[in-house]
Amino acid sequence: MDEELLDHTLLVVAGSCIRGEKRDRPLAYKVRDQALRQKVGVASFDCIVLSDIWYLNSKHLHKRPVISIGGPGVNHLSGYLYDRLSTALMVENVLQIQMDVTLKDHRCAVWGMDHDMTVEAVETFLQKGHLDRFLSVFPEAIA
Repeated sequence: MDEELLDHTLLVVAGSCIRGEKRDRPLAYKVRDQALRQKVGVASFDCIVLSDIWYLNSKHLHKRPVISIGGPGVNHLSGYLYDRLSTALMVENVLQIQMDVTLKDHRCAVWGMDHDMTVEAVETFLQKGHLDRFLSVFPEAIA
């Protein structure tokens, strides 16, 4: 069943509008690629990039760890998460990384006020250890 295929899968979501697809989807693949590099020794780990519409309309995906890339204006998932997640890092009117730093909630949103700031937010997310922390919800080895 598809549910079992997703057991050890991180979802990275980009907006399905033209700006989201053109500008944020490549950033989502960058996050995916970094996650796959970091979990290279874990055979059961996988990471999939998908659209906000697909994610939001697929309730069975809502139980999976997810990182939303792009602001509420281009990514409906980020809009949904905006007042549901705490802020881990914010530079006012520039960028925001939203996630539960205790990792009880396995959802995250990374975005900026415009595309250039979203690029900076993703770089910060990757370089400052936020992805590392987020990936700790996945076991290192599956028995």
